[in-house]
Amino acid sequence: MASTVGKNWGDASRFKQKVATQEPKWVKWTLLTLALSFFTLFLLLPLITVFTEALRKGWDVYLAALHEADALSAIYLTLLIAAISIPLNLVFGVAAAWSIAKFEFRGKQLLTTLIDLPFSVSPVVAGLIYVLIFGSQGWFGDWLFDNDINIIFAVPGMVLATIFVTFPFVARELIPLMQAQGRDEEEAAIVLGASGWKTFWYVTLPNIKWALIYGIILSNARAMGEFGAVSVVSGHIRGMTNTMPLHVEILYNEYNFAAAFAVASVLALLALTTLVVKTFVEWQAHRDAALASDRVE
Repeated sequence: MASTVGKNWGDASRFKQKVATQEPKWVKWTLLTLALSFFTLFLLLPLITVFTEALRKGWDVYLAALHEADALSAIYLTLLIAAISIPLNLVFGVAAAWSIAKFEFRGKQLLTTLIDLPFSVSPVVAGLIYVLIFGSQGWFGDWLFDNDINIIFAVPGMVLATIFVTFPFVARELIPLMQAQGRDEEEAAIVLGASGWKTFWYVTLPNIKWALIYGIILSNARAMGEFGAVSVVSGHIRGMTNTMPLHVEILYNEYNFAAAFAVASVLALLALTTLVVKTFVEWQAHRDAALASDRVE
């Protein structure tokens, strides 16, 4: 019976797809041409230009630019900030998604709205907020100065700014999925005697693992490429508080184009690596969904 239903559904899907693609051929080719032209002009061509300019003066100049002390410091600091902010976003994202999807409480809609706040607030404004709170003239400035604690123009402020602009990604990937899955499996596990931790580890986590990984990938990509918020709180101290995007800006403003494009190429390679991992995660998620669907049939 299940296989018959699956077959009928597949036939119906193929029929709908045929009906939905009966436009004239010129329409299809026009849309494809527009899409590929846009992709080539605004995405592929700039990416090729970055690597071309980075290698224009040869490998020796390229490698020398990357081995320069300020460049190494910028690369290290970028990876360090991502390594700190992503786990914190992971904890917040899972906790927020669990709370919104599994519980009913007053202010739930407000919390959901606030999670989207970094999408609507300019990163520069986010950086200024932290300067207002932790800067020398800020709310806690005197106390921080008296206790010799540096947040603004130091790594802690850059981490806080990065967390602000990246924290919606994990939560926003998990919330719709966990709401769609409901609470039946968790409630069944608890009835059977599982603790809260075991329920999360053996029931909830396997169901959300691909969405969780996808959210981490997006958050990591934004963390490494963030410019506005980090620029405001960093102070642009060479060799100390410059991430790769900030270092590229400084080199470009100094007309050191070869070094600027060399560091930019590292950012581009990290972005491409993120894209490859993202594609693999999507493929694996679709594969698991297809296998689950076959087992149901």
